[in-house]
Amino acid sequence: MNKLTQDKLNELLARTTRPNLSNADLTGVSLKGISLKKANLFKAVLKGMDLTETDLAGAYLYKTDLSHANLQGVNLVQANLTGADLSCANLFQANLEGANLKGAYLKGATMPDGTKHE
Repeated sequence: MNKLTQDKLNELLARTTRPNLSNADLTGVSLKGISLKKANLFKAVLKGMDLTETDLAGAYLYKTDLSHANLQGVNLVQANLTGADLSCANLFQANLEGANLKGAYLKGATMPDGTKHE
């Protein structure tokens, strides 16, 4: 697991529009409003993060820890969330059109329509 600082993330984002953030621990880093379209976030840790206004369309979020994350209104169109931990995450008004949620753990998550997943 690679712990990424805000400076390292900003440097990476300045070099590429499709960053490879696989196995990165991003806790404590601000992603609010950042475009991570088609980014590789395989097994990344985004636990408890505020991801509002973040664009994750087409992102590879396989087995990513998004537990307790705020994903309200986030664009997750065509994102691969296979096996992702979304427990207690806020997905209210998130766009999940075409997203793959196979095997995702959703217990306690607030779904896009505002209902709680049991």
